[in-house]
Amino acid sequence: MATPVINATSRHTATVIFLHGLGDTGHGWSEMFRQIRHPHVKYVCPTAKVMPVTLNGGMRMPSWFDIRGLSPGSAEDEPGIKSAAELLQSYVAEEEKEGIKRDRIMVGGFSQGGAVALYSAFTHSGPSFAGIIALSTWLPLYKTFPGAVSANQTTQILQCHGLDDGLVAPSFGKMTSELVKSFSPNIRFKTYSGMGHSSCDQEIEDIRDFIAECLPPV
Repeated sequence: MATPVINATSRHTATVIFLHGLGDTGHGWSEMFRQIRHPHVKYVCPTAKVMPVTLNGGMRMPSWFDIRGLSPGSAEDEPGIKSAAELLQSYVAEEEKEGIKRDRIMVGGFSQGGAVALYSAFTHSGPSFAGIIALSTWLPLYKTFPGAVSANQTTQILQCHGLDDGLVAPSFGKMTSELVKSFSPNIRFKTYSGMGHSSCDQEIEDIRDFIAECLPPV
């Protein structure tokens, strides 16, 4: 499946790379970014490969790695998580080839995609990103932190979570925020009343403002 891309409408000086959640594709999120786009920013919303997912009884669906559970004590697909983190870095490398430096690249994702973004950003050494967007998500392999951290300890991070999320519990999001804050203090954790495992207008406004703050025109 072709990667949905929203190209900059003026001179391209920044890129947002955003990963979807389990069973989804990049198309829905690309349409969201089209609604809040900034003219100098390119938005890349890849779609994961189809694979069997343990959480859903082995059903095949787009997934960045296998998910066995959605609580802090669940078993985790460590090789799959690390492979997905490498894949995100390959998308970043493509933007670097186009002349966009890491301090003008923002990574992020929703749910499983946000988990990949957080893990990849913190565990791959190199210059810091402009920002990280983490929606309705968690930090995978969290017991390896802060020891696993090698980058993005001063990067601005927007973490958002619905207080009515029945899939990834708000308490798991809060635990993630507190852990990340212990080694990367520039994290802001926003919650939304009445929002489940989804998005809402206020969250989308907050994402737009965060991108504008971290990726201003140059």
